[in-house]
Amino acid sequence: MYCSRCGTHNSDGSQFCVSCGQSLPAVPPPAQSSQPTSPMTGEPQTSGKAIASLVCGFFSIIFPAAIAAIILGHVSRSEIRKSQGRLQGSGIALAGLIFGYMGVAFIPLLIIAAIAIPNLLRARISANESSAVSSVRTINTAQVTYRNTYPNVGYACDLKMLGGKGGSEQSAGFIDEKLASGEKAGYRFHIEQCSADGYAIVAEPETHNTTGVRYFCSKEDAVLKTSKTSPEDCLEDGENL
Repeated sequence: MYCSRCGTHNSDGSQFCVSCGQSLPAVPPPAQSSQPTSPMTGEPQTSGKAIASLVCGFFSIIFPAAIAAIILGHVSRSEIRKSQGRLQGSGIALAGLIFGYMGVAFIPLLIIAAIAIPNLLRARISANESSAVSSVRTINTAQVTYRNTYPNVGYACDLKMLGGKGGSEQSAGFIDEKLASGEKAGYRFHIEQCSADGYAIVAEPETHNTTGVRYFCSKEDAVLKTSKTSPEDCLEDGENL
């Protein structure tokens, strides 16, 4: 402390100035806190943000939920570290983070699938329709051959008569067994309006808009037609291919 008379610096606790002998004021002891600090009592609480992160993580396949799980997970883990034991749930928040990041990683795969699957479906339909056109033409050729081979019978009224091992009217062997069964490459084939002098071939998708979109048909004149509505429309007013 400093002397009020001569300004000389004196050590704390001195009663008189070392220079002029002036009496120095007594320094009061530091005040003591009337309420001593008590340690924290009670059980730590689970962080609500950690629980919310985990709940959002369960629905992380939805993009906003995945983002919410990540944000809440990081915020809750930060708060838990700074709470000095008042909060718990770090493991819950970590689980929410894991689910959230998995959801974010899975979303690009969903986008790719959403683009690729329709393209694959269109490619499959196109391939099935091309195969159906080829099969109808094959049946037309087989019918001409069958009629020339068995003139007493005329045209075959059943695809099984055009298939088989060959050598008889009921098993000529002019088409493969798959086509003779009436189902091939997503299409069903059958013969209608059959007589010794005429016939109609109809090819229709096994599942419309999935295995094929168009219907195909042809008669003994071998003109191939198509329609997007029904086999009947194809035979009556189909568009020539």
